[in-house]
Amino acid sequence: MSQTLTLQPGPEPCLQLSGDWTLPHYRQLRLHQLDTPAQVQRIDAQALTAIDTAGATVLLQLLGAARLRDLVPQATGLSTERQALLLAVADAMAEQQRKSPDTGYRLGDGLAQLGQRVLSGWQQIIAFLNFLGLTLVTLLALLPRPWRWRMTALVAQMHQAGLNAVPIVAVLNFLVGAVVAFLGATVLREFGATVYTVDLVAYAFMRELGVLLAAILLAGRTASAFTAQIGSMKVNEELDALKVHGMSAIEMLVIPRLLALLITLPMLGFVAILSGIAGGAVVSVLTLDISLTRFIAIVQEVPVKHLLLGLSKAPFFAVLIALIGCLEGFKVAGSSQSLGEHTTSAVVQSIFVVILVNAIAAMFFMEMGW
Repeated sequence: MSQTLTLQPGPEPCLQLSGDWTLPHYRQLRLHQLDTPAQVQRIDAQALTAIDTAGATVLLQLLGAARLRDLVPQATGLSTERQALLLAVADAMAEQQRKSPDTGYRLGDGLAQLGQRVLSGWQQIIAFLNFLGLTLVTLLALLPRPWRWRMTALVAQMHQAGLNAVPIVAVLNFLVGAVVAFLGATVLREFGATVYTVDLVAYAFMRELGVLLAAILLAGRTASAFTAQIGSMKVNEELDALKVHGMSAIEMLVIPRLLALLITLPMLGFVAILSGIAGGAVVSVLTLDISLTRFIAIVQEVPVKHLLLGLSKAPFFAVLIALIGCLEGFKVAGSSQSLGEHTTSAVVQSIFVVILVNAIAAMFFMEMGW
């Protein structure tokens, strides 16, 4: 049967539909035109044999979402299912048009986007603080119950996040230490003070670079792993299974990862400091005519408080990296796209927060005269 659309004139102009208004006939359906769709007062679908979303879309384009929504309840010959289909298509199209962005630029658009970003950032801070409080409460509740400590998971996370990261942390800091020594020697050679390159490398890695570079590497390596692991469990509905069995996801997934980073990051920071100083030592011995014995002697004269100040930031970095990685994992909606977005967000947030906290700590130490 052919697909026809006829507008019957009269006191109440009636739109008569006939034939199959389905996807195979979509090309023919699109040829229909209505000069004055607002004049249509009724829809007669008694001769309509079939209709799907393709036909409903064509009818929507002819009448408009609002007009179609008004006419469908009083239409003759439409079953309840077909009425529901037409109303659903009309509502979906109206919602899409309402949410479609305006292509024109207005003066307040930039301010509105800035406000949305500020509000989103504030909401993320509140969510992080709530998650931090929940984690601390769970941790305090576990301390007097050693039979519930997950030592196997803790050791496994320490191996994955700490021991496996030692090679890349050592190599990176060794190379950065060599670069810092080269740069220091280039500037100090003009003043005949190349021997102070040793102090430059020692102070830089003890106070700042050692722990900072280790934390940035863990932010990119471990925070993303935490998000991917927990996010995959949420996608596979494993977190729902834990709730059904009465198990706490914070206790089983977050606490072992948090404690693992709290233990391993100070150790990695110390390895990073030694590696950076070793890189500076190689450059000093090979290019600056400073013997290894003289290099070690100068490093030993650096007060140990600088080493302690640098390592004191490691626990704070560990808490931030672990909680941000786990929190973004719990935010995964249930699709691979959401998993990728939150994994990227975890890395960006972790690196930004680590650098921000390091800058605040540096200013605080400077004001305190440490």
